[in-house]
Amino acid sequence: MAIISDFEEEQKETKPSTSTSTSSSTTTTKKRTVSFTASLDPSSPLGFVEKFLDFLGEESDFLERDTAEKEIAAAVKAAKEKRKKRRAAEAEAAAAASAAAAAAAEEEKKKKKKAVVKEEPKVVAKEEPSSEAVEKTEEKSKSDSKRVPNVGNGLDLENYSWTQTLEEVTLNVPVPTGTKSRSVVCEIKKSHIKVGLKGQPPIIDGELFRPVKPDDCYWSIEDQSAISILLTKHDKMEWWKSIVKGDPEIDTQKVEPESSKLSDLDPETRQTVEKMMFDQRQKTMGLPSSDELQKQEILKKFMAEHPEMDFSRAKLA
Repeated sequence: MAIISDFEEEQKETKPSTSTSTSSSTTTTKKRTVSFTASLDPSSPLGFVEKFLDFLGEESDFLERDTAEKEIAAAVKAAKEKRKKRRAAEAEAAAAASAAAAAAAEEEKKKKKKAVVKEEPKVVAKEEPSSEAVEKTEEKSKSDSKRVPNVGNGLDLENYSWTQTLEEVTLNVPVPTGTKSRSVVCEIKKSHIKVGLKGQPPIIDGELFRPVKPDDCYWSIEDQSAISILLTKHDKMEWWKSIVKGDPEIDTQKVEPESSKLSDLDPETRQTVEKMMFDQRQKTMGLPSSDELQKQEILKKFMAEHPEMDFSRAKLA
């Protein structure tokens, strides 16, 4: 299980002790936060991402990890889910406002009526329901207890919310603003999950609805105000009804499946991301980028086509 925490560097400074008996040193650990500044051009957002990856490669060894690409993909996915939820919330708010306006107009129309027709109540004899009707009522009651999925095919609960695809489940657990990763307790096992803050009762603690692959599960702190957790399902052919057993369930018959895998991105976008990652690895190892390699190939081809020219002083940049 990988942990994505705040970007900090630890520096150790050794200070001499003031004791007169023996010479000793006291080691203190200071944390330095490295600032990142860049301008975003909305017409070319990938330039901003490239600058950030350059900065990340220079200030840390994050890009040297084997899981770097997967963790970046998880962050991109979480951001997309977050944006999707925000848009859905805005659409729901607009729909609610429209419905309220329509209801107000209808109420005003009723008030303007000059006469109100009063009808005498009809007495209807009560009939004892049949056993078949009772069974149907019980079945309908069980079905009604299941909730309609949110826009991410999950559920928004009081303490957390979650979304899912057939392959993965994403949890969002709000925490007090300013929360650091070192204060988080996140234990993910094959069939159990525990999430919370140190010294406090867990926010989530129970048996998972279905088993997961712990080695492919990740969590991170977003904006120091929420814990984002990615769970990789063991069975990728089943929709989950809840995160832990005993929590409110969704009606999986109302799930709207959609492809949310990063591998399903359009070829151009995926090629751009792969190129960025390749260039970062090359730069870390002191090797030429993809653009530089392409220029070298063009120059070599030109030299081969023009043997009569002297390229002895030519330099391959």
